[in-house]
Amino acid sequence: MSGLRFAMVTTFYPPYHFGGDAVFIRRLTHALARRGHEVEVIHDVDAYDLFQSGEAPSALEEPDGVVTHPLRSANRPLGTLSCLLTHQLGRPVIHGARIRSILERGDFDVIHFHNLSLVGGPKALRYGDAIKLYMAHEHWLVCPTHVLWRHARELCDEKQCLRCSLHHHRPPQLWRHTGLLERETEQLDAILSPSAFSAAKHREFGFPHEFEVMPYFLPDLDSADIESATPLDAAPAWERPYFLFVGRLEQIKGLQDVIPHFATDAPADLVVIGTGDYEAQLQELARSSPRVHFLGRLTPEAIRPFYRDAIATVVPSLCYETFGIVVLESFREATPVIVRRLGPLPEVVEPVGGGLTFETEDELGAALQRLTDVPGLGEAMGAAGHEGLRARWLESCVLEQYFGIISRAAEQRKHERVLKRLGSTEAP
Repeated sequence: MSGLRFAMVTTFYPPYHFGGDAVFIRRLTHALARRGHEVEVIHDVDAYDLFQSGEAPSALEEPDGVVTHPLRSANRPLGTLSCLLTHQLGRPVIHGARIRSILERGDFDVIHFHNLSLVGGPKALRYGDAIKLYMAHEHWLVCPTHVLWRHARELCDEKQCLRCSLHHHRPPQLWRHTGLLERETEQLDAILSPSAFSAAKHREFGFPHEFEVMPYFLPDLDSADIESATPLDAAPAWERPYFLFVGRLEQIKGLQDVIPHFATDAPADLVVIGTGDYEAQLQELARSSPRVHFLGRLTPEAIRPFYRDAIATVVPSLCYETFGIVVLESFREATPVIVRRLGPLPEVVEPVGGGLTFETEDELGAALQRLTDVPGLGEAMGAAGHEGLRARWLESCVLEQYFGIISRAAEQRKHERVLKRLGSTEAP
């Protein structure tokens, strides 16, 4: 057997999820399985149930080589208690024995931790004996609310965590003041960040360990991925010219700054795909404009035609993202982007020339106008973004970096089995 055995530990995993981090974890899991590795995923359905009040999502089929371990309590009150205890104590209580059993009896070569906030907290990092990786999809390592959005109204430039947690309606986490997180992360062989910006932001807020930057990726363009390709001759996704927004409808995503640019006389529409707790306010803001259209939550397959036919995808986040997977999904369809000049978004867009950036409302309006009026500009930027995707953010090139990280960790640990299995694999 030349394949490795991986464990993924995360709070959210599709279909029990709300954002791009879980989508990335599933992409990584499937990419490993396609290469002959075995992957077991531990995820917390209780955490999903805590925030989701609608119907349960339909189960997703996993490929050969992938096993999932959904953690779900016997009833909703017990599930809520499980999440609360993990949040407050920094350790898994109700599901702790099961997590430990899976990780310690699974004979894993690599345990890759992701968002641990409600599935296990810092104490879960102790479980298992393998090469251990952690990927910071959010700023949870330095921020109790994950997003460095202080007092639910502004970017954070100085810690005021107690008051800020209360503003976000979350109980303070006293374990953050005990050094628990710093001690437990010492067990990790590598800590990964999707962007150089996010790694620097962790250092700025005092996180003591170094990061390796490994970006998000999309499946190789010629692979049979879970999101089937859009035929070039497919019917148009929308009748009128339009700009596209894809993401959670929350205040920190900044869509409220985009909607006023689409008044009744606007030359293009704004198509919005996604749902969230700020949806009602956004719909009220757009109530007088027939140019703004809310389509709700769509499957990845259904979204691809909208990326393909848009003038550009707008990413107006007000908070510090850690990457920006929507940018890559737009580049895949050779569609340019307009992003706020904040966080890691310029880091993704500017080096490849795949779109425009803005800071002020006037700059946003000017960017929308340029891509609407200047012939050939959108096509040229979209093509540049597509070429950038091919060179930097496809599965094959990022996984080469991923296995390089694992190989270096194995050499430092003198982990002969991992080194032998990596050496006997034709290509990671």
